[in-house]
Amino acid sequence: MKGVKYDVVIIGSGASGGAVAYTLCKAGYKVAVLEKGRLIKRDEFSKDELAYARRDIVTPNLFDEYHTIEEKVDGEWIATPTYDSGWSFWNGNIVGGSSNFMSGMLHRMHPDDFRLKSKYGEIKGANVVDWPITYRDMEPYYTLAEELVGISGKYEKHPFEPPRSTANFTQPPTKENAVVKLLDKSCRNLDITPLVTPRAVLSKDKKDRSACYYSNFCGSYGCSSGAKGSSREALLKPALATGNLTLMSNTYVKSLHTGKKDEVDYALIVDTITAKEKHIEAKMFVVAAQAHESARLLLNSASKDHPDGLANSSGELGKNLIFSAGGSGQGVLRKESLKEITFEDLMQTGLFVNRSVLDWYFIDHWWDGTFKGGSVEFMFEHQNIISRARKNNEEEGKLVWGRALGDRMVKRFTEGKSIRFEVFNDWLPTDDCFVSLDETHKDKYGMSVGKLRLEAHPQDLKVGKYIAKKCEKILEEMGAKDIYSSVSSAPPQNLVAGGCRFGNDPKTSVLNKHCQAHDVPNLFVADASFMPTGGSVPYTWTIYANAFRVADHIIKELKEKRI
Repeated sequence: MKGVKYDVVIIGSGASGGAVAYTLCKAGYKVAVLEKGRLIKRDEFSKDELAYARRDIVTPNLFDEYHTIEEKVDGEWIATPTYDSGWSFWNGNIVGGSSNFMSGMLHRMHPDDFRLKSKYGEIKGANVVDWPITYRDMEPYYTLAEELVGISGKYEKHPFEPPRSTANFTQPPTKENAVVKLLDKSCRNLDITPLVTPRAVLSKDKKDRSACYYSNFCGSYGCSSGAKGSSREALLKPALATGNLTLMSNTYVKSLHTGKKDEVDYALIVDTITAKEKHIEAKMFVVAAQAHESARLLLNSASKDHPDGLANSSGELGKNLIFSAGGSGQGVLRKESLKEITFEDLMQTGLFVNRSVLDWYFIDHWWDGTFKGGSVEFMFEHQNIISRARKNNEEEGKLVWGRALGDRMVKRFTEGKSIRFEVFNDWLPTDDCFVSLDETHKDKYGMSVGKLRLEAHPQDLKVGKYIAKKCEKILEEMGAKDIYSSVSSAPPQNLVAGGCRFGNDPKTSVLNKHCQAHDVPNLFVADASFMPTGGSVPYTWTIYANAFRVADHIIKELKEKRI
C-alpha cells in the first residue's frame, strides 16, 4: 500500500460519512470523501418551495437514476420503475446529503431497543435479533454527537427517556410557539407527559454557525444560517479546515475492486460532469451512501472472488431492509373555538412546537397487553404554501375556481392553523423487505439499479394505529376540529436502514460489531445499513453516534497495522 494517497476513502457525505471524516481528519489521517451530488454552500440555500419540495434540484432525475419497487398485487410481486410511479427514494444527493433537509427532531434509542428479542422474544414472521452492542457502548457517542452536531433541548426525567452521562444539553431548546401551553395542559389533563423535543438546530450561536432565525421553512430546506446540524455544517467544514480532507463532489462510485489480499484496493468512479472514469486508491474504505444504496453498491461490486456481491458470504447483503413504521394525523385549531392562548400568538410564524410523547414507547397494560410501542412528535402542518393551497381546492370532488377558490384560500390561511402529530414505531425486519439488483434496469452510468421489495409486518400497523388513536384524544382535548389520522404500511423514503446487518456471527450478518465487513477487513459500512432493528425514533442521532464509534475503531486499526 506504499504510496497510496489516502488513508481512508469514504463514499457518501451525509451524517455517517461526515462523522467518520471529521474524526479521522482531526486525528491527522488523509481522507477523501466521494459524493455523487454537488456542493451547495450555505448562502446558496433558499426557501423556494418549487425548487426544493416540488422539483429535483437536489435529487437525480428519475429517468437518469431510479429504483424499481416490488409490491404484492393480488398475491403476485409486481416491479415498477420509479420513473413510472414518481415514487423517489433519493434523499438529498448533495454534499451533506439528506442531513441538509431534515427537520432535526432527534432522539436517542432506548437501552431496550438494543435487546428487543431478549425483551419481547420471537415475533412470528419477523427477523428480530439483539444488537451485538449495548446502549452503554453507544452512550458516549450520543453525547459526542450532541455536542459536535449541536443538538438543543431540555432533559426531563421520564421512564422511557434513555439515561445520560451529562445533566443536560449544552444548547437550550429552540423558541416555541404559544401553542405548547395548550398542548402541555391538554396532555396533563389526560395523564400524559409532554417532553421537549431534542432538535439538531442551534438555539445559540456556535463558532461560525449562527442560531436559528425561525424562517418558518425548516424541514425539506437547507439552512442559510448554519443552525441546522447537517453533516456539511457541523462536520465536513471543520474537517476541511484541518487540511486533511479532499472533498470530491460530482463523483459517482460504480464499484469497489478487491485485489490479491481480498481487500478493497480501489474504487471505480466516474466524474458526473466530464463522464471520465478513474480509480481512487486507499488503505481503507468506508461505505456511507444510505442503506439501500450502500447495499446496491456492494452487490454491484461482485467479482470472481465475491460472486454474490462484496462482503456477502453470508447471503445476507441487502436483506432485512427496514424503514420507520407509523403514520400521522392532524386537526385544526380555529379562531372561534381556541382556548388558553390568543389566536394572534397561535398564528405567529416560525416558532417550533417542540413536543414529543414517549408514554407509549413500551406498552405493558392489563387491558391492552404487552408489546413494543413508539414515540410521537407534535408539530404544525408543513408550511409549504403550494402544498397547503392544493389541499383546499376541491369541494365534493370537484375543483373550485375563481372567487370561490380565493375565499377558501383566505379562510384556510387566516382563520385556523393545523396541529399535526407523527408516530414512529419499529418497522419489523422480514424476509419480504429487502434490496437486490434489477439486472434488466440500468442507470445512466450502466449500473444495475436497486430493486426494493416492500412489505410491512402486520404488527407495525397494529402499533401505529394504537398510538394514533391516543394522539387523536390529545387533539380533541386541545379543542381541535376535523381530526383524522392515517397509518399506512407504505414506507417513508427518508428513513431507510438495514441491508448490511451487523452481528457477531459471519454466517448471519454482513458486518461485525465495529461495522467492519466480516469478509473484507479494510471495508466498513457506517450508515444506517448496520441496524438490525431501528427503534421507535428517527434514526439520525443513532447514525451520527455510531459513525463516531466506527471512526474510533478505524483509527485503532490504522495504528495497529501501521498502514
